[in-house]
Amino acid sequence: MLHSRAPADIRLRRPWATGHHVPTDERGSPDTVIDDRIDPPNEGTEREVLLGFLRYHRDTLVMKCAELSPAQLATRAVGPSKLSLLGLVRHLADVERHWFRRVLAGEDAPPLFYSDTSPDGEFDDIDPETITQAEVDRAFAGWRAEVAAADAAVAAAESLDLRSVGGRETYSLRWILAHLIEEYCRHNGHADLLRERLDGRTGE
Repeated sequence: MLHSRAPADIRLRRPWATGHHVPTDERGSPDTVIDDRIDPPNEGTEREVLLGFLRYHRDTLVMKCAELSPAQLATRAVGPSKLSLLGLVRHLADVERHWFRRVLAGEDAPPLFYSDTSPDGEFDDIDPETITQAEVDRAFAGWRAEVAAADAAVAAAESLDLRSVGGRETYSLRWILAHLIEEYCRHNGHADLLRERLDGRTGE
C-alpha cells in the first residue's frame, strides 16, 4: 500500500468478489486481489477524518487497477466513453498536482499528462494496442509523487483554515481536501464499471 499504518490501524482483508463468471485465464485467480484498505475513522479530529476518507479512496483506485496488464489498464471498457483505468490514474495525478501545488502553494507546476494542444491528453493519449509497462509505471510514479507532495503539504499546514495563494480564487485547505474526496469518489465509481467490464471483478 502507499501509506504507512500505525499499529492501531485495522486491516480489512476481504477477498474481492467476482460479479459473474469469467474464465480464470482472463481474470487470474479470484483470491489474488485482497482488499486491505483501512476504513476511515469513526471519530477523531477533522483533519484525521478527512485524511482517512482521502486515503481510503486513493487506495480504492489502486485496488481497482491491481493485477491488470498494461493493455487492460488502457482499455476504454465502457464505450463510447474515453475513460480507462490508466486514464483515471493520470487524471487524478494532475488533479492532486493542480490543487496542492498550483492552487494551494502557488507553484509553477505544469500538468503531467495533458497540455494546451491536448487538453484531455490524460485520457486521449493512451492506446491499448501500443501501451507499454514503462508508460504504466510512469503514470503510477507520477500519481504517487503527487500524493506524497499533497500529504506533505497537509502535514505542514498548521490549520485546515490555511488559504491558497495560487489561482484567481482563494480556497481553504479544508475545501481542497473535501473536493479531492469528491473527485476520487466520482472517479472510483467510473473505475467500478471499467473493472467489471474488463474481467468481472466487483467490490466496494
